[in-house]
Amino acid sequence: MAKKHVLGIDIGGSGIKGAPVDLDEGEFATDRKRIDTPKESTPEAVAEIVAQIVDDFSKDIDKSSPVGITVPAVVHHGTVRSAANIDKSWIGSDAESMFSAAIGRPVIVVNDADAAGAAEMHYGAGRGNEGTVLVATLGTGIGTAMFLGGELLPNTELGHLHLDGNDDIETWAANSVREKEDLSWEEWAERLQRYFGHIEDLLWPDLIVIGGGVSKKSDKYVPYLHLRAPIVPAQLRNDAGIIGAAWLASHHRS
Repeated sequence: MAKKHVLGIDIGGSGIKGAPVDLDEGEFATDRKRIDTPKESTPEAVAEIVAQIVDDFSKDIDKSSPVGITVPAVVHHGTVRSAANIDKSWIGSDAESMFSAAIGRPVIVVNDADAAGAAEMHYGAGRGNEGTVLVATLGTGIGTAMFLGGELLPNTELGHLHLDGNDDIETWAANSVREKEDLSWEEWAERLQRYFGHIEDLLWPDLIVIGGGVSKKSDKYVPYLHLRAPIVPAQLRNDAGIIGAAWLASHHRS
């Protein structure tokens, strides 16, 4: 009998991506599928696409395991409490019940940064670290995930700290800001130094993992950072959200 896998789906502002995940290896069991996020990205419109992806992979996934789904938002006990890069109508929606009804399977819905962090902790740059670990995704904004002893503290949202007169630190230090303001790598690193230095003073992480597409260029800015904790690039990059969603779904405690 062919081995069954757990499906992870990553909902982003531009695309909805999914793939069955081999949790023994921490990698896709087959090629992922991507569908553009609808212009009107309401819960109902997104649920239709999620159902299509689930149907496409129905023969490859374990029917006894929940489907893991990420959203770019705070998710508190299955209910969406914020909305970044998706329609504001998500706020207050019971996303787990909605998706479960749409696909006829149990569902676990999680914050996208938390999912990416879980993947890095169990298969990537944070693997085996039992201390305090910060995983930060630097992209359009700044997503964060915190772990202690390998356990996730959900929805930390440390990219929205108020610091040095900035009401939302990601509007000053995200990679999108570096591109928009045409900052040099060294100039951007000065902002990252202030940001990560502030987090170090508050939380004292033992390791900082940098995710997002810019992680593959870490050699251009990490050497300018002088932090107490080691800071390393993520290893799973764009696959992390799907892999982490599947892992969190399979390890969910009801």
